[in-house]
Amino acid sequence: MSKFNLEKIIYRWRVRAGSLGLILAIIFAKPDLTSFLTGLGVCFLGLLIRTWSAGHLRKEKELAISGPYQYTRNPLYLGNFVIGIGVVFASRSWWVLGYFAAYFLLFYPLAIKKEMKRMKELFPQEYDEYKKKAPLFFPTWKSFTYSENKFSWRLFRKNKEWRALIGAVLFWVILALKMILLI
Repeated sequence: MSKFNLEKIIYRWRVRAGSLGLILAIIFAKPDLTSFLTGLGVCFLGLLIRTWSAGHLRKEKELAISGPYQYTRNPLYLGNFVIGIGVVFASRSWWVLGYFAAYFLLFYPLAIKKEMKRMKELFPQEYDEYKKKAPLFFPTWKSFTYSENKFSWRLFRKNKEWRALIGAVLFWVILALKMILLI
C-alpha cells in the first residue's frame, strides 16, 4: 500500500477512532468528583474554543483569520486537544492517556498537513502571509490583525458544530452515571 493510500485511510478514520477513544474512556474511567469536575471544566474550555472557531469559519470560501484564527491556524484542533485533556483528567486512567496521546500523534499531524495543503491551493498568497503571522497549533497570545468578521451563530450551525456539543453532553452524562453508580 502506498503512503498516499495509507494517509487517506488514516485521515478518513480519525472521527471513528475518536469515537472509539470516548467509548474506551468510559470503559476504563475511574472518575471521582474532583477528576470529573476538573475534566468537565477543561472540556468546557475546549468546547468554547471550538464554538468560537466554528463561528468564524467560512469553509473553502474565505481564509479564516478572525476570532481564534488570529492566534492559531488550527483552533478547532486546539479545541479538540483541550477536550481530550479534559477527558483524560476525568477518566483518571493511564490507558485513556495512552490512547489519547497515540490518537493525537497519529491523526492530527496528518489532518493539519492535509488542510494546510488545501488552504495553499485555495488561497495561495493569503495563506503564505497568514502562515507568517499565526502559529500552526499552539496559540500566540498576541493578535496579529484586526478583522471585520464577527462571530456568527449561523456559521456555527452551518459548520454543524452542534454535533460536538451533543457528543460532549452524552459523554459527560454517561461518565457521571458511571461515577455515581460506582460510589
